[in-house]
Amino acid sequence: MRKPLVFGFAALAFILILLSGCVQQGGAGKTPAELASDKCTALCEIEKGKGTDLSAGPCLSNSAAEGWVCDVAHSPRAEIDNSPANQCPEFGKTASHFVEVDGNCRIIRAA
Repeated sequence: MRKPLVFGFAALAFILILLSGCVQQGGAGKTPAELASDKCTALCEIEKGKGTDLSAGPCLSNSAAEGWVCDVAHSPRAEIDNSPANQCPEFGKTASHFVEVDGNCRIIRAA
């Protein structure tokens, strides 16, 4: 009973990611931070729907949007969030901005 619900939710989140890509192409008045935040939230919801353990604060995407990474962190921040193993490796290389979401996929910050 739960699997169809999880797959349905994952499919919905995937559609939202595709739509956010279309919005990004068209502009639609959103800032890059808003676009990256939307995609990061959708990616997080997909991972939650798959049952992924987000408690260690994993990187969800090294390319949430051009120049942006998507990372899970604790709110308030915990020492585990400072571990390079739990951060997106492209931050500071190909990406100069990040979106952090908590384990419930709520935006903590986008910078």
